[in-house]
Amino acid sequence: MRFQLLGPLALADGPDVVVLQPSKPVILLAALLLHANSTVSADYLQRAVWGEDQPATAKAALQTCVLRLRRLFTKHGVTGTSIEAVPGGYRITAGPPTLDLLGFRDQVRRATALAGDPEAELYTLKDALSLWQGSLLANVRSDVLHRDEVPRLSEERLRAVERVCDLLLGLGRCGEALVDLWTATRVYPGHERFHEQLIEALYRTGRQSQALAEYRRVKGFLLDELGVDPSPSLRQLELSILRGEDLGAGGAVRAAVEPAPAAASAPAPAPGATSRVIQGAAVPLPAAAPGAGPVPAVPHFTGREAEAAAMAARLTAPPSPGADGGRPLTVLVSGAPGIGKSALAQHVAHLVRDSFPAGRLLVRMTRADGRPRTADEVAAEVGAALGPARAGERALLVLDDVVDADQVRPLLTPPDLAVVVTSRMGLGGLIATHGGWVHRLTAFTEAESYALLLAALGTERVAAEPRAARQLTALCGHFPAALRILTARLLTRPGLRLGDAVDWLGDDPLARLTLTDSPDHSVSGLFDRALDRLDPRLSEALLRIGAGPPELLGEAIRTDGKQNHPPVPEDVLEQLADAGLLEDGPPGPYRIHDLLRAHLRRTVRIRNRRTEKV
Repeated sequence: MRFQLLGPLALADGPDVVVLQPSKPVILLAALLLHANSTVSADYLQRAVWGEDQPATAKAALQTCVLRLRRLFTKHGVTGTSIEAVPGGYRITAGPPTLDLLGFRDQVRRATALAGDPEAELYTLKDALSLWQGSLLANVRSDVLHRDEVPRLSEERLRAVERVCDLLLGLGRCGEALVDLWTATRVYPGHERFHEQLIEALYRTGRQSQALAEYRRVKGFLLDELGVDPSPSLRQLELSILRGEDLGAGGAVRAAVEPAPAAASAPAPAPGATSRVIQGAAVPLPAAAPGAGPVPAVPHFTGREAEAAAMAARLTAPPSPGADGGRPLTVLVSGAPGIGKSALAQHVAHLVRDSFPAGRLLVRMTRADGRPRTADEVAAEVGAALGPARAGERALLVLDDVVDADQVRPLLTPPDLAVVVTSRMGLGGLIATHGGWVHRLTAFTEAESYALLLAALGTERVAAEPRAARQLTALCGHFPAALRILTARLLTRPGLRLGDAVDWLGDDPLARLTLTDSPDHSVSGLFDRALDRLDPRLSEALLRIGAGPPELLGEAIRTDGKQNHPPVPEDVLEQLADAGLLEDGPPGPYRIHDLLRAHLRRTVRIRNRRTEKV
């Protein structure tokens, strides 16, 4: 049995993984595993489980919690690992084979020892980073652990990621580094080292203008958001690019000779200690962890100009005479998975930042395992993040990936709050009861798709083969998620002509629209997760629609007047359309996106083959 801490806390037995349900024993287990092989004081464990305001019976309750954790071990067949009561607290024993955190640190130490062999060091670090499996401690509801432990672990991961990118640059594999650096700089726009690496990679792959544009973008962000100038090293990098200096040798020497400090080799701070660290990202970057935090910037946002302008106008407009002053202004952005709802909401939040001096918060409404978060939990986070309201100052709340209206209704109370909701669902009931504006997103236009390729790949590469560029956007069905995955893959293959990429993508679009070093980032994965969220009746109907002929959508009738196939019931079609998985509807026919239809057909074929084997 193996404990997995680097993601949701889970138990793994070979390929079988059990993600533990949130509970106090799970918090206790996390606190012990974070300091495996060391004594963790009873006082710290009590604070981790119950917070700073502990009940009077916390000492006795901790003993009960330990007993429940031991029963949990028995339930899941955990053997060879015990919780020891030692003077002053408790201790759990583990090693690299049984705890992924120790395995990660062991691999980082091995990589540091291989500093003279860049290829071996790179391989070992990538192996270490592969142990990270999602949002850290996503199912552990402990403010103390998320405050004291998660930032420290994020810093360990950050240093490993920086080192990987340094090694790739030093080995001349700049194109390979670009995908991870594009993602890291967009998720963590204030982390300057990632920007340095990205600018260097762009310059060394022949994109001087893009490198300088990236420098100007991060300079503007630092000044606007943080009020600081770029670091001396960033300014020197810009100067070197303007002079046309060769950065290859310097990067190679730095990456091959100067290993980054191994955060894992340093002793962990004592339980309860806090430290200020820069937040980092892993390779590949996981889904953002739930919690209320600042709205991240969306650099190089492309498309949706009309929607963005309309949303900004509605959010900043003064209340109309007679408007209900007891409810916040609500704007709903809905549409299919991967259609760009979150990016649009975050982009608009930055456009209107001057109108919301009390703050702009982003809250992920779905956990890493797909379960919705409760309104009570979110309300507590938002209240703590915003603090007491000041007269006349408004705040903007972005509720991302809402599952249903019940998640949102209890939050729509303060009149000095504006709310942007993103959801795959139409949430018509919410609009009916609370009012608001709805923006239903569909696929990009041809012009928007082409503009995205221009922004991502550069004018020179796209303008050289405009016809091929348009063919690529058509093969992606003008679907934003597909286009972004495609551009990420093309960035790693700068020598691939777009005309050749058309044939390459056309051979098997679903297989090609996957990031090879991050299989979770794929169009198929996106659709799979959407299917998993559906009621079984709806998912079966959608699979039937995708694998069947158009008659299932009521689009055609045989010449003898009889339907070739029994149609899917209208209420099912309406629910699938509401979930963003079918387009349009009465009075015209429903439609299904070509990529989704291809994925559904493949899914049915695979399932049928498995059934035949059985």
